[in-house]
Amino acid sequence: MAHVNICIKRLLTIFNIFFAIIGGLIIAFAFLGQTLSSSHGGGNVEGRGAGLIVLYLFGSVTMVIAVLGAYGSHKESKGCLIAFLVCMVIGSLVMLRGGIPLATMRPMLAGVLEQKFRTALPLDTASRADRNMAESIQQELQCCGLFSYRDWEDSIPDTCLCSGAEEREGICQNVITTHLEQKVIYEKTCFPILRNYVLLLADIMIGVFFTLAVLALLGLALSSVMIHQMRHALRAPMMTVPTIFSAMPPKYEELKNPPEY
Repeated sequence: MAHVNICIKRLLTIFNIFFAIIGGLIIAFAFLGQTLSSSHGGGNVEGRGAGLIVLYLFGSVTMVIAVLGAYGSHKESKGCLIAFLVCMVIGSLVMLRGGIPLATMRPMLAGVLEQKFRTALPLDTASRADRNMAESIQQELQCCGLFSYRDWEDSIPDTCLCSGAEEREGICQNVITTHLEQKVIYEKTCFPILRNYVLLLADIMIGVFFTLAVLALLGLALSSVMIHQMRHALRAPMMTVPTIFSAMPPKYEELKNPPEY
């Protein structure tokens, strides 16, 4: 077994322990999301199911790579370290490939989102899927309409209506429809709330992408140094000249004739 710098060895081991903790947290987050989804009736099962599968897979792969790197650094296994190095190279490229376009799109995200939601107006004549989505958002976020309660024209749904307790909280307003009907509805509109959520999610994803990219580059650097030290330690004994031969005097000196006077 080739000996390497103990500091590099410990740093790489600690790095992989931290990396494994990140993978465990991702799996725990996916499990928490699955539990909350089940407790709330599991709306949009297909989308959430695909997202949870991605989280479980990503967390599991992260933990496997971390175990591979920790084992390679602890046992000074050249094969495991090379495999870990390849995973770090691929991981850093994937994270940068996802983070850079998302960071570039971030300033335009609000405008694209607004343009997409305005295509669904007016909501009272939109498709059933769009109306159901809008009503679900209104009920969840306590808002009415995407940009205004007038998005529903005169067909304001019950999900916009406030209860007596909510009216006392000051989050409601009185409106009169064209049919001279007075209704107490939520004062806030839904799009600003949705926009803030989407932008916050984008910021979190950008942070995750670049944080993982930096971690992958750090793991790449540590594993590269350790592999280099292992190769240098293996070559060093082969280039050393045995001292036993250099210390012995040449044989011809013993056969020299004494000088004549």
